[in-house]
Amino acid sequence: MVSETETIGLIAGGGQFPLLVAKGAAAQGNHVVVVSFKGHSNDDVHSVVDAWKELKLGQLSKLIDFFHENGVTKVVMAGTINKPKAFDIRPDFRAAKLLFKLATKGDDVLLRAATDEFESEGFKVVGPHVYVPQLLTPAGLLTKRAPSEIEQKDLAFGWKIAHELGRMDIGQCVVVREGVITAVEAIEGTDAAVKRGCTLGGKGCSIVKVFKPGQEDRVDMPSIGLKTVQEMKELGATCLGVEAGKSLFFDLDKSLEFADKNKICIVGLTSDWVQS
Repeated sequence: MVSETETIGLIAGGGQFPLLVAKGAAAQGNHVVVVSFKGHSNDDVHSVVDAWKELKLGQLSKLIDFFHENGVTKVVMAGTINKPKAFDIRPDFRAAKLLFKLATKGDDVLLRAATDEFESEGFKVVGPHVYVPQLLTPAGLLTKRAPSEIEQKDLAFGWKIAHELGRMDIGQCVVVREGVITAVEAIEGTDAAVKRGCTLGGKGCSIVKVFKPGQEDRVDMPSIGLKTVQEMKELGATCLGVEAGKSLFFDLDKSLEFADKNKICIVGLTSDWVQS
């Protein structure tokens, strides 16, 4: 039985992710319309969708109106937003009203509020991984080299600390060197945190990235990719742990090939694996 075609409203940030989601949604037989943001989004997505509109961050009313005009039934968010630049947001009345009601403005709080707002308009918010399930990080050892005893301990320690930070809605990634946290991710993003942590910790650092406990998984899954693995090699980091099944791993095959060539260990972390 062929399912009824739906119209997916894609809110697109930067990077390759929105392009992959748009193609995946279309391949499943859906119509796709996209809202992108000037100075933040990957404009390549415009060429693979049925309709698109470019807005400024904070133009919530225009975004919702565009989705209604195009018969959107489901909303999906994909791609990065430059967080420091986002401080320059000029919200419209609806967005300002939404922000005013929030006690704090961490990522998860903002995204939950946005999700509630879309659903109040009759849209169903779905996770982007629904359209690109192949991007979910597999569980277990992913590279030829297994972690050393020190790296194993650092992964377990980093897992614990990263989840505690996640509960406070601070960040998703930590850098560890022999039981010492050398960096935690905040507004700067994973790559900048990795660079800072490895510069401070020196060669032999481990990187741990996890899903924030209680996080809204439909709109903010942690992600990693080839760029980070290449950066690890340049900085002397030797081990990467990413939460399996709850994070996205871009260019996984290329990343593993590069990691194996450079003796970097990559693990799809689970609670059972960390405790083993």
